[in-house]
Amino acid sequence: MGGAGFTKASQRLHSFCLFLALGSFVWGYNVGVLASVLVHPGFKETLHRPDASLSGLITAIYYLGTFTSYIFFAHPAADKLGRRHAAFVGMGVTCVGQAFQVSATGSAAQALGMVIVGRIVAGVGTGIISTSVPLYQSEIAPSKHRGRFVVMNHIGFIAGLASGFWVGYGMTFWDTDRGLHVAWRYSLSVSFVPAFFFLVGLPFMHESPRWLVEHGKIDEAFATLQYYREGYYTSDEIYDELDDIERSVASFRVTGLVWTSLFTDRSLFARMWRSALLQFLAQMCGATAMKYYLPILFRALGLSHRVSLLAGGIESTLKIGCNVLEMLIIDRVGRRLTLVIGAVIMAFSLLINGALPLIYPNNSNTAADYTCVVFVFIYSLGYSMGFGPAAWVYGSEIFPTAFRARGLSFAASCGAIGSIIVTQIWPIGIAALGSKIYFFFMVVNIVSVPIIYIFFPETKGRALEDMDALFGGENPGASTEHLLADREDDHDDGQSFQGEEEARLTRAF
Repeated sequence: MGGAGFTKASQRLHSFCLFLALGSFVWGYNVGVLASVLVHPGFKETLHRPDASLSGLITAIYYLGTFTSYIFFAHPAADKLGRRHAAFVGMGVTCVGQAFQVSATGSAAQALGMVIVGRIVAGVGTGIISTSVPLYQSEIAPSKHRGRFVVMNHIGFIAGLASGFWVGYGMTFWDTDRGLHVAWRYSLSVSFVPAFFFLVGLPFMHESPRWLVEHGKIDEAFATLQYYREGYYTSDEIYDELDDIERSVASFRVTGLVWTSLFTDRSLFARMWRSALLQFLAQMCGATAMKYYLPILFRALGLSHRVSLLAGGIESTLKIGCNVLEMLIIDRVGRRLTLVIGAVIMAFSLLINGALPLIYPNNSNTAADYTCVVFVFIYSLGYSMGFGPAAWVYGSEIFPTAFRARGLSFAASCGAIGSIIVTQIWPIGIAALGSKIYFFFMVVNIVSVPIIYIFFPETKGRALEDMDALFGGENPGASTEHLLADREDDHDDGQSFQGEEEARLTRAF
């Protein structure tokens, strides 16, 4: 196997994974720009000045769409249409949802209805994009560098988030009468630009080799593997990887497992609850509130409206660098260590932001307020090195091919539930409890540390087809990933494969 330098494979993988990150860019932009839209005078006028609970509803209803998508639409699209075509459909649906929001007009009830419908529809599209893109990245990446390429998905999300804040900040300078009325519509419309390039470029990409094998297109799968491994793998290694994928897919076909097996089969459920819990914790750690309500939080610390948006843009831009750092280290130090360190950083940052306003209430100490602002930035560092990217990396790699899309979608639905909870309780909690609400999320991060360290096995450097060894229980050689070998004892090749796999797994343990 060649190095990971500037081979054709490396260039293609980096360029295509970065291109795929455009899908997450649109997702992140729509999240980031809403923070400025919610406080824009034109938006408030259109909806007749919504209160905190209605703002929370507008924010949270988006995740009703993503939850619905994760349960009913994302995995059928990824499994039946393929990863890239699913992403294409998801982006189209997202654009329809954005169009509803941009064109919201009429009475307060009519405008609110259009915004709500638009948010739900955009959430459905985002649910498809947010699972199909990391699935594709995970399935085309070499095992030793898989984390790096999947993290690019989150880099795209953070870049979109930062762009949303910067566009919102820029719109504050459009302070004419027309700007005060319609600038928020232009802010939302910007997302159509990257969406257009994403939709134009997707048809020219190769499909995931693992999806192609799953659908019997072996020759296309081999051609795709050659394209993504040229100069990095030898021809024999490419054939070996294809053989591993074929055996893995075939083994699950003969087991007769169905989607409910994610909850009934011990090996699959071991992956299901871990991935779901990780997605839930990634939202309950407080990050969702930071994304949507960051300008409001900064204003509570004494910053003006415009400076709050500026600080939000700077914070999100710095997170891009943090995610690039995570991209470079996640395949070296592993998923588990980055998750633990990130949770510790977030917990300490939340402690500071909860305690200082209690010690120095009503912005009575400027140094304390600025300290809180600094620790909001430090919190972002922890999230960008932990839950933010790692939850998607982990969930996209631990399931077998036949269940990967469905497993990740079900897990992501738990993240949507977490987002709904956080976006509802945060504005009400801030209004009722003030900075004490930070302590709740601090506890979530503290509790996460032992859970991750004890119950989540490390997956770095392991091939997708070898994950069963981590989740197969006490006898991984007899787990579902290897049932094909057990059922083909009358074939010499089957017997040889079983012996090799058992010997390999014995060495692994």
